[in-house]
Amino acid sequence: MANKDYYQILGVDKNANADDIKSAYRRLAKKYHPDLNKTDEAAEKFKEINEAYEVLGDDTKRANYDQYGSADGPQFQGGAGGFGDFFGGGSGGFGDFFSDIFSAFGGGGASRQSRVMEKGDDINLALNLTFEEAVNGVEKIINISKLESCNSCSGTGAKNGIEYTVCPDCKGTGRVRYQQNTMFGTTIREAGCSKCNATGKIIKEKCEACNGKGYKKVTKQVKVKVPAGIDDGQVIRMKGEGNAPIRQGVNGDLNIKVSVSNHAILVRKGIDICLDLYVPFTTCLLGGKIDIPTVHGKFTLEIKEGTMSGTIMRLKNKGVKALNREYYGDMLVTIKAEPPKSIDKKTKELLKQIEELQSENSYPKYKNFLNKSKD
Repeated sequence: MANKDYYQILGVDKNANADDIKSAYRRLAKKYHPDLNKTDEAAEKFKEINEAYEVLGDDTKRANYDQYGSADGPQFQGGAGGFGDFFGGGSGGFGDFFSDIFSAFGGGGASRQSRVMEKGDDINLALNLTFEEAVNGVEKIINISKLESCNSCSGTGAKNGIEYTVCPDCKGTGRVRYQQNTMFGTTIREAGCSKCNATGKIIKEKCEACNGKGYKKVTKQVKVKVPAGIDDGQVIRMKGEGNAPIRQGVNGDLNIKVSVSNHAILVRKGIDICLDLYVPFTTCLLGGKIDIPTVHGKFTLEIKEGTMSGTIMRLKNKGVKALNREYYGDMLVTIKAEPPKSIDKKTKELLKQIEELQSENSYPKYKNFLNKSKD
């Protein structure tokens, strides 16, 4: 989604209001709808228009798209609703005006809407990553079992995709209306057509490959491009890689929840990397250089003479790449002076000599503490 210019697809300015976006969508949807324009190019254009309106017609998704380049926002998570929220009505969805579009094509607008709305089930999987894979990005090949539209019959369930007739009851829409007279008046309800099992087709000869179902279960390899900077618990959504619908429609999505293992010594906090670096107390006194690991390889850290324990050294741009953005976090190294585990007699004598050589003025903060504690 994020690589497409949805404003250009709908032909509107980035400052367009909700009414302008809705009007542009209506006009283009009527022009490229498959019931009026049966070319492959029109079908692809219609899909693209729907995708653009799914984002720009929703205030939250549009704000995320404008700021982060993705409708899912900075967390890289797929929306729980997906197409279901989009088609189901509510602000920015199809529910408020979709039937108006289809009424322009003749009778049975609501029935046609139901047929377009059908969406296959999503597939939800977990993917384990190492710390380094999450930070740097990686490509993974995973195996999934899914329902896929039958190629032999083009998803119709009929032999060669042609051995069927249009259902006479629902006229191919898959939906029928029932009228019932009650003491409170006449009510009309709509339901799936029982004669054709809501498919809109009466199959004369079944497809042998799928036994007339129009779909079959397959095991498929999917290449997953994990972006650099993804974090534990985030979700990669691959549109259209889920299950095919039982009847004709659009595929569900493949949602992959990421689980990231811990690093041996580095800790990630957002896009920053933290390291507690224990060094001999003499290194803090005298200074020195230490090779440390970063997410970009080894780095030689220079500790200045007289560095106090607890000092935080910030290494700019040595952190994690921001997800879908072109900047990096920092690395924060906290220096912690470590005393020797044990001291022999000779070392104690040397330390006492050093202590005697140092005046009280050598420790200004300690001297200040002593002065204030006397008050």
